[in-house]
Amino acid sequence: GTRKDICTNDWYAQVEKQVLTGDGNGHGPDLGSSEWRSVIEFKLKIRGDTDIPAIDSDQWCEYIDKHYIK
Repeated sequence: GTRKDICTNDWYAQVEKQVLTGDGNGHGPDLGSSEWRSVIEFKLKIRGDTDIPAIDSDQWCEYIDKHYIK
């Protein structure tokens, strides 16, 4: 199959659906922002992990996509 686009709004929405950064009422950091990415790391319990690419890089999306997103 074709590889899905990462670091796009659709991809962020998919991650959000699986990881849930907000409180369920739509409050939370903007999708895709570095604050949001930081929350994703926190929720996945990988914050501070040395294996993770820079939080503001496309590689970060690839890493999260490969390891955590179904």
